[in-house]
Amino acid sequence: MVWQAWAKPWARGFLGAEDFGTFCRIVGFDLNLSDLTEDLRQRIRPVWSSLFPRQVLLELHDDGLRGQVMRGGRPLPVSIEAPLPALTCSRGRPLEKEPLGDLIGDLLVRDGLLDAVVMAALPPGAVDWRVIVWPFRDWPEDAVEAVRQIDPPLHLPYPLQEATIDLHPLPGEPAQMLLVSAPTQLVDDWIDVFTMAGVHLDRLAPAQICQLAPLRDLLSQGEEDELVLLLDPRPDDCRLLMLRAGVPVFEHLLPAEPDRLLTELIRALAFYRRQDQRARSMRLLVTAQLPEQERIEAALGLPALLCPSGGYGSLVLQGLAMQEQSR
Repeated sequence: MVWQAWAKPWARGFLGAEDFGTFCRIVGFDLNLSDLTEDLRQRIRPVWSSLFPRQVLLELHDDGLRGQVMRGGRPLPVSIEAPLPALTCSRGRPLEKEPLGDLIGDLLVRDGLLDAVVMAALPPGAVDWRVIVWPFRDWPEDAVEAVRQIDPPLHLPYPLQEATIDLHPLPGEPAQMLLVSAPTQLVDDWIDVFTMAGVHLDRLAPAQICQLAPLRDLLSQGEEDELVLLLDPRPDDCRLLMLRAGVPVFEHLLPAEPDRLLTELIRALAFYRRQDQRARSMRLLVTAQLPEQERIEAALGLPALLCPSGGYGSLVLQGLAMQEQSR
C-alpha cells in the first residue's frame, strides 16, 4: 500500500525503536526499506511514464532493425541495432511474429525502455505507393474513402478494400496525391508483433514517407525539369528513388556491389529518361557514403550531396520524429 511509505516516519516520531518495530509487526508493515523503495518506484513509474513519456524511434527492415531514444525533443545516439535471422521478415511481412516480438521486447527491457512510447517505420518492402491525380475540383472530406469508392486502376497486388491507405498532398498542378498503402493484414501482423513485445506502439508509418519528410526543403530548391536521384545504401543493397519537382517518379532496388550498382543505376536512369524526356538536369543525393562514390560521381558527371540527418541515425528516423513534432 502506498500509505505505508508515509506511515513509518509518523509512527517513528511517537515510538521508540523497539516499540516502533512491535508496532510495525502488529499492523503488518515490512521493515525492509529497500523493498519499500522499490515498491514505491514500481507504483510511481506508470504515473511518471504517462506524464513524461520516453519516445523510441524504430526503423524496421527485413534483415534488421535500429532505433534511438528521443529525450526533450532531441535524439540520443542510436542505441538499438540488431540483425534479423533470414526469413524472420520477408518483403516487409513479419513471418516469425513471436520471436520478433521477443527480440524487440528484450532490446527495450535491456535499455530500460519497456514503458516507452514506440513509433516505428514499416520496412520499405511492406508499402506500395502511387501518384494519383484527383479528377475533381475539390477534395472530399474523406479522401481515403473516396479513393476506395472510385477504385482507380493502380495495379496493386491487393484490392484497395483490403488495404490500409494514407494520402499525402504533392506540389504542382493538377492536384496530385501520393497514395501509400499496405495490406491491412500485414499492418495487423506488425501490431501483433509489438503487442507480443509488450510495448506501447503509438504509430506505424511508411518508411518512404518518413524518408522524404526531412528532404522537403532540399527538394523544393530544384527546377521543375530537374531529376533528383536519391541513393540509400545498405549492407546488402541500395535503394534508388527518382523525383521530379518533388514528386516520386521511379523506384528501384540496386545491388550493393559497386560495379553492379553503377551498371544498374545507369540502366535505370536510361530507362526513365526514355519515358520522360522533359528531365534535363540532374542532382545526386545520398543518405550515406557510397562504396567507390568518386567513381560513381565521375560516371554520372555529378557530385553527390550527403543528406543531413540532424543527429538521427537515418532520414527515416528523423522523419518519424518530425511526424511526432508536427502533431
